[in-house]
Amino acid sequence: MAEIGRINKLTIKRARAYGLHLDGGALGDVLLKGKYDPEKCQPGDEVEVFVYADRDNHLLATTLKPYAMVGQFARLRVVANSSSGSYLYWGLEQDLFVPRSEQQEQMREGKSYLVFIFLNEKSQRIAASSKLEKFLSTQPPTYEEGEEVDLVIFEKSDLGYRALINHAHGGMLYENEVFQGLAIGQELKGYIKKIREDHKIDLSLQKPGLQGVDDVALAILETIKDRGGSIAVTDKSRPEDIYALFGVSKKVFKKAIGGLYKKRLITMDIHGIKIAR
Repeated sequence: MAEIGRINKLTIKRARAYGLHLDGGALGDVLLKGKYDPEKCQPGDEVEVFVYADRDNHLLATTLKPYAMVGQFARLRVVANSSSGSYLYWGLEQDLFVPRSEQQEQMREGKSYLVFIFLNEKSQRIAASSKLEKFLSTQPPTYEEGEEVDLVIFEKSDLGYRALINHAHGGMLYENEVFQGLAIGQELKGYIKKIREDHKIDLSLQKPGLQGVDDVALAILETIKDRGGSIAVTDKSRPEDIYALFGVSKKVFKKAIGGLYKKRLITMDIHGIKIAR
């Protein structure tokens, strides 16, 4: 049976001048309009299509691929507003509707928002919501502390930044541990710092543990080499100066140069750091 909001392989039942009738199983026929007809197809052949319902609840298929499908999160741009909601461009001829009741804040035309795409079971139409919290996974997280994950920033709070983890769970990047500018909708790599007993997840943009310090230490060495073998920065320097040069917090920087010093790869004095000769 065809799945609405997904890519399906459906069999052609019959061909007409206006398009192809595809076998949607229990859902009935699904129309693939003529302009999307694959070349040299005939009844009995299978075609790969995305299935959706139009505004009149007729099932249609398209060979176009949307930017995201039902059950997924995506950052999409508002192309129009109406009294009932907003419309997002998602790669198809028919724009994706976001009802007013599903908007975390009133959407503005031309602006992009992170949304969750869902199927309205009653109408069988695909819609989207920017109220992301209610669509996060309720399954206990199985991540390992220190695991690298994909993050999407979706909310700013007094504590820091809420981020979507691997398009499934939510986690927190704390303000005092973020040393770079972040924007809503920004995608970046991060790490699982801690999973609490209540299953809440703390995140970090720095790889934790000794392995992370080693990576930072290597970057510091490269930076010092690029600057002629010495640099006027020490563990007493201002955090913002350290971040401007190396892109890490002062705490991570101190751990890294401490390791380099113990390995006798650098020398340090009140004037700065040098590559050991």
